[in-house]
Amino acid sequence: MEVLATIGSSQPKLGRVDLSYRDVSFCKFRDNCRFSTCFGSNTRLKKAGLRFTLKAVQSEVFREERQSAYGKRSLSGNGVRLFVGLPLDAVSSDCKTMNNARAIAAGMKALKLLEVEGVELPVWWGIVEKDAMGKYDWSGYLAVADMVQKMGLKLHVSLCFHGSKRPYIPLPKWVSQIGESEPGIFFTDRSRQYYKEGLSLGVDDIPVLNGKTPVQVYQSFCESFKSSFSQFMGSVITGISMGLGPNGELRYPSHRKLPNDSGTHGAGEFQCYDKNMLSILKQHAEASGNPLWGLGGPHDAPTYNQSPNSNSFFRNGGSWESPYGDFFLTWYANQLLTHGDRLLSIAASTFSDTTESIYGKVPLMHSWYRMQSHPSELTAGFYNTVKRDGYKEVAKIFAKNSCKMILPGMDLSDAVQPQETLSSPEMLLSQIMAAFRDNGVEVSGENSSGSGAFGGFEQIKKNIIAGDNNVFDLFMYHRMGASLFSPELFPSFTKFVRSLKQQEMHLDDVAAESHVKNSEPSMQI
Repeated sequence: MEVLATIGSSQPKLGRVDLSYRDVSFCKFRDNCRFSTCFGSNTRLKKAGLRFTLKAVQSEVFREERQSAYGKRSLSGNGVRLFVGLPLDAVSSDCKTMNNARAIAAGMKALKLLEVEGVELPVWWGIVEKDAMGKYDWSGYLAVADMVQKMGLKLHVSLCFHGSKRPYIPLPKWVSQIGESEPGIFFTDRSRQYYKEGLSLGVDDIPVLNGKTPVQVYQSFCESFKSSFSQFMGSVITGISMGLGPNGELRYPSHRKLPNDSGTHGAGEFQCYDKNMLSILKQHAEASGNPLWGLGGPHDAPTYNQSPNSNSFFRNGGSWESPYGDFFLTWYANQLLTHGDRLLSIAASTFSDTTESIYGKVPLMHSWYRMQSHPSELTAGFYNTVKRDGYKEVAKIFAKNSCKMILPGMDLSDAVQPQETLSSPEMLLSQIMAAFRDNGVEVSGENSSGSGAFGGFEQIKKNIIAGDNNVFDLFMYHRMGASLFSPELFPSFTKFVRSLKQQEMHLDDVAAESHVKNSEPSMQI
């Protein structure tokens, strides 16, 4: 079957498939992936963007079956299963249809030819349960799962209980309506600005959603998902990520700007000023015998984009090292840990009778890591400093709930970070991985963007192949769209996939040879 996809250059997602062009086909996936571009006779399509083609000829490098008498080796442990994220808006806002279904199908075909294991699908609370509590519409997402099954791919589902600015995907309408009259359900900063893409941790167990707590609503959502997708569970769907906060990550929304926005790389702000968080803080301070400590967050902390050194809290020898600083940071981090434990527990219990692995995402807040106080991590909710490991306790809640961890930023290297931010993604990534490894938690990787930044693929390979791979589970590349299939990026992505596959093949040969030697029967003549 020949497929041609048209991609709008101004759109971040795959465009529609134009089946009127029958003369093109897929290219062979070898050392250099040949791309041909054409615009046809349609002037509108000429202006709309790039049309890419990939010729579907089997590659012996990828098609060679590495089977042995004892079956194919699991990629978990000595190899990494590769998934590619589907567009964030793969399903329409009314959840009735798929957006750009033909183009997504074309992308899946290309990934299948590369022998990528599967795709990741973001499932949004604000789309499925849009109009009323308990009123679910899964139709668009079921259509995606059906397509994935027909393509022979696997599916990793990410349950998203947050909103998105780009593309615009808000929280459910009925939740936003509650927030209009009771904004205290949202995260709030020191300036009383509300973060309306997620609910505050302070309302987790408070019945603010029409008589139900957010935790109860999340659990009902998970149960409805499990029931609605039962035909795909254990076969097509192999993993489920539980949304834990902004961008699905276990953290506070301490940085409000989008990742690609310009501006100073500040430490962010503490998000503890909604009335429910302040109430919890007040009670905790009174119980500790220091009621004045419960009036709010640190008064000497900088604003979002100010340098951590512009105020005294984060400086070396600053307030973070004082008894008050330790009190506040411990409380702030523990609120996040409690939230994470609650949600991972929901996922673990809901899907306990299925074969799907449960995942949660931990952020890589690497800016200012070389400062003693680690400001970006503190405002995000991780009490990690030069004197204290803040990730051991996080790893324990994942281990407790038998969940795996996804760590983004696998493509980031210290060499390309702005020197003025004292950043070290490599050192932080190593610290987090060590904490989870020590607690027996499997680690999965994710890139920070789909830009194909200099050295990104090489850095990913360095992180998931070099060294001790026994904790690695899978890697998710984000995400399918015009950028991934562009002539500038797709050859590099193809080379990256092949390098992982060749590593797997090498390990398979070693394992097979060892198995034959150990199992060869002795014969007496």
